[in-house]
This record gives sequence, structure tokens and C-alpha cells, in this order.
Amino acid sequence: MNRDEVMHELETLGTAQNVKIYKRHGAGDNLFGVSFANLNKLKKRLRTDHSLACELWETANTDAQTLALMIADAEQLSSTQAESWLKEISYPPLADMLAAVVARSKHADAKQRKWMKAKRELTRLCGYSVLSHRLRHDAMQVSDEQCLETLEVVERELAASPNRARHAMNAAIIGIGVFKPHLAEQAIEAARRIGPVQVDHGETSCQTPDAESYIRKALAHQAAKGQKKPRVRRC
Repeated sequence: MNRDEVMHELETLGTAQNVKIYKRHGAGDNLFGVSFANLNKLKKRLRTDHSLACELWETANTDAQTLALMIADAEQLSSTQAESWLKEISYPPLADMLAAVVARSKHADAKQRKWMKAKRELTRLCGYSVLSHRLRHDAMQVSDEQCLETLEVVERELAASPNRARHAMNAAIIGIGVFKPHLAEQAIEAARRIGPVQVDHGETSCQTPDAESYIRKALAHQAAKGQKKPRVRRC
């Protein structure tokens, strides 16, 4: 399928109800409202296609950009392209999806470190999400030293960080505690010192979980089920 064919199919799959939902999460007016169930079906048909992903991204349509990040090839993602796409994002879920792609690329560590220091809300969100995705994908690629350093930084900076960045920083604490179980107590201690994390999710059902209880429940579930990679719910 080419770009025009994909755009036509996206338009036919969109619903007014999904448009309302996505707008509550921060999407702009350029969208069709395609469900993730249908986007995943398209992803399976299209598979990885970085050229098509780039063409879809250029449409600036939220559904097309979401699909673009689902079929993008992390190996072909350039450093410049990652920066450019991030600058164009104003919809928080897209920042997290871009983070998932970057986390699988050769730029993962450099972008994570750079973006985690950013003042812009969605850039910092993306940086911490890169860390979370790297931990979930392969925790061994992130050193214990880097995780402990991150806990210190989050403890020091979370309260003064932008709204949605706080959610990603809290998720990073959870990721460290869950995917590096030997660091769970350090993550929990940091979470206790930080206290409740307040994030305004707007008119949505999203919530920022309590890190300590989430880590303990995830590890207990992992032990009970014998899972190597416990699931971490993302809003």
C-alpha cells in the first residue's frame, strides 16, 4: 500500500467517538479517530516500512503519525530524524511511541541522556520513556550505575518538572524497580522520599500510579506466574 491508500483506509476506519477520546488526551484537529485495534491490524499488513512511515509522518495527521511509529524501522531512524519528529510532537502518546522506537535504535543512550535533561515537557517525557522502554526490552543494556543515578536525579528534580514529564519520571522509577529487581528496594526508597506524584491528565481516566505499590505488585505477580518480564501498564 502507498501513502494515499493508507490515508484513505485510515479515514474510513475513523470514528467520531474516537476523535473525542483522542482530543481529550491532547490530539489536535488533524485526525480521523482510528482505534488501536484497527491500527494494529494495519501494522500487521504493512509490517516494517520506514519509507512509508516517513511519508505518513509528513501528513501531520495524528492517526497516520501513530501508524508511522508502529511501522518505523529503528535501525533506519537517524539522529536528526528522531530530533525532528520529537520537535513536531504535541500529543503525549506520540512522544511515548517515539520513545519506543528510539529505545531500539543505536541512538537510544545518547537521546535518553540528552532528552531527560530537557526543559520542554514532551522532550523530557520522551527521554524518560526511552529509559523505561529500554529496561522493558532488555534491562541488561542499562547499567545499574545509570539506574541509581537516575533515581537520584528523579528524586531531586521530579517536583519541579513539567506536568506529564512527572508521569514518565515516576514510570522510570517503576521500570527500574520492576525490571531490575535487585534495585527494587532502592527504587522504593526513592519513591517514598518523593511522596505522591501529582499529574494532571485532563479529562481522561489516566492515573499516575504509586510507584512502591506498583513495584511490589508487579514483582509478586512475576514470582507467582514465573514471568521473566512482568507487564507494566502504560496510560
